Amino acid sequence: MPYLYRDSKPRPPALPGAALPTHSSGKAYEELRQECLRRGVLFEDPDFPACNSSLFFSEKPPIPFIWKRPGDIVKDPKFILGGATRTDICQGDLGDCWLLAAIASLTLNEKTLARVVPLDQNFGPDYAGIFHFQFWQHNEWLDVVIDDQLPTFKGRLVFLHSAEHNEFWSALLEKAYAKLNGSYEALKGGSTIEAMEDFTGGVGEIYEVKKAPENFYEILEKALKRCSLVCCSINIVSAAESEAKTPFGLIKGHAYSVTGIDEVSYRGRQVRLIRIRNPWGQVEWNGPWSDKMKYEDFRVHFDKVEICNLTPDALEDSTAHRWEVTIHQGSWVRGSTAGGCRNFLETFWTNPQIKLRLTEKDDGQDNCTFIAALMQKDRRKLKKLGAEMLTIGYSIYENPGRDGHLGKDFFRYHPSKARSKTYINLREVSDRFKLPPGDYILVPTTFEPHQEADFCLRIFSEKKAITEDLDENVAIDLPEPLNPTPSPQETEEEKQFRALFEQIAGKDMEIAAEELQYVLNDILKKTKNIKFKNLSLISCRNIISLMDTSGNGKLEFSEFKVFWEKMKKWINIFLQFDFDKSGSMSSYELRSALKAAGYQLNNYLLQLIVLRYSDEQFQIEFDDFLNCLIRLENASRVFQALSVKNKEFINLNIGEFINLAMNI
Repeated sequence: MPYLYRDSKPRPPALPGAALPTHSSGKAYEELRQECLRRGVLFEDPDFPACNSSLFFSEKPPIPFIWKRPGDIVKDPKFILGGATRTDICQGDLGDCWLLAAIASLTLNEKTLARVVPLDQNFGPDYAGIFHFQFWQHNEWLDVVIDDQLPTFKGRLVFLHSAEHNEFWSALLEKAYAKLNGSYEALKGGSTIEAMEDFTGGVGEIYEVKKAPENFYEILEKALKRCSLVCCSINIVSAAESEAKTPFGLIKGHAYSVTGIDEVSYRGRQVRLIRIRNPWGQVEWNGPWSDKMKYEDFRVHFDKVEICNLTPDALEDSTAHRWEVTIHQGSWVRGSTAGGCRNFLETFWTNPQIKLRLTEKDDGQDNCTFIAALMQKDRRKLKKLGAEMLTIGYSIYENPGRDGHLGKDFFRYHPSKARSKTYINLREVSDRFKLPPGDYILVPTTFEPHQEADFCLRIFSEKKAITEDLDENVAIDLPEPLNPTPSPQETEEEKQFRALFEQIAGKDMEIAAEELQYVLNDILKKTKNIKFKNLSLISCRNIISLMDTSGNGKLEFSEFKVFWEKMKKWINIFLQFDFDKSGSMSSYELRSALKAAGYQLNNYLLQLIVLRYSDEQFQIEFDDFLNCLIRLENASRVFQALSVKNKEFINLNIGEFINLAMNI
């Protein structure tokens, strides 16, 4: 599927105060609410209707659900009763415990909770059956509006609910998140860190405690100083172990919150302590130090730690330790920028490339710390269309010191400086790195080539880092057009052309498109070392539109001679990039081939051209290559003429003008 072009320049983190309305009417929450109050009706959301399509996409409901509003379930419904706490989060008949664990962590941070769950909502006098919640998605805060019809069975909520039967904020939050992702079924299976990121705009890190780096204590200490959300858990090896209690009072499979870490003096020596909280109940650690535990015990008894590092906008103004954040949006598009991992060298270099400049060392250190997080976008939402999470990752190279998109030979002879720990089919792959100050190139990829997706790349750095997309600036470098001039003596080739012309055209020595097709195909059939022998009639019409100076729709012999010189150059370029001598060229080589012809294009224009001219196997025939070059030359000529005649006539740059011309 084609992916929308977005400006790939780095962007600052989005602010939640500017959350975008998402309702199909274009109206924001308050406008919709007031409209319902004026009309005296309860809101019904046409974007997420109370029907089976909002529940499941691959199966029918196992029981007959009835959608009811809270006032139809209990007599005195409340939005939040006695504050939002862990007891408001009871799992229903949906496999979204990963989401529940994130909501439980959310209740520990009042500011973050109030942003996701606006607290000025209730079932009071201004109740209109409408609620809203705010989520982060790929550097945008979105305001998601829902009606309050919830799926029930025998008068009880089927999915997430509160222990207090008349409290509904958590059930409504789950519904809004289901709407964001397309359905309730889309929430089956996931990782806690995914939802934590959507609640905060933060970036996640996952550590296996037994394999954590030597400075893991310092990582946790810095994370908590930055007000990051930190969870830990004990792995289970079978369903039977779920909810199992260890001899030390810990529950397997549950997400605990890490709320503090410190070093204390005890009996003349320093002891590292860590404080954890079980948001699900009263069962707690019964080993040394009671509700605190020694850091060494923590590493023995817990298996996994998930850290959600918050962006600056998510922190209190007084927070001293903040991350610097830059964000890039991009796409992998089949045939042009979906090159796959380094295993596929022939196409790897065509992936998007981002330049990363590390200028400031960490305090008291020789290196620069940063987190690179690569996220594939909207895959959960696309589940109903059969999409699965792609296997993604990235590599980091030292910059060779030149501008522009790096070619195949660079990656052939230069190893990566760092890379993601693994390629994995998660929504986001993130890793922490320490590299010396300098310039680097980060290449985000899918594992296999030809796989399409939009992505978001975020760089969290302890000190300010500068990033820049290495997409090419659009530039045209063509020789001045040749004027037809009679030569004192014709070459043997020209004599053959003239004889053929006279045979086809007659005395006026002008040919139309059909006659040009005959002439060129006759010449190509006699040309050695090429496998393409036929040009289409459309190509010949385009040739005449490019070369016809008189405007009569025909080609004179002198104009044909000028075109043939172009044609020979273009044939040589095509043969140069037809590596397997099959008579067609890989679309991934188009960037280099067009550059050899004088056209330096950006990723977006390449994507457009590939969509138009390549076949299902990402191959481009010479006839299509020829049409592409003719169209580019026509566009650049028109742009140049308009710019010279009237500089105020056109406010587009050359890239935008070519984009317009290629879409006509």
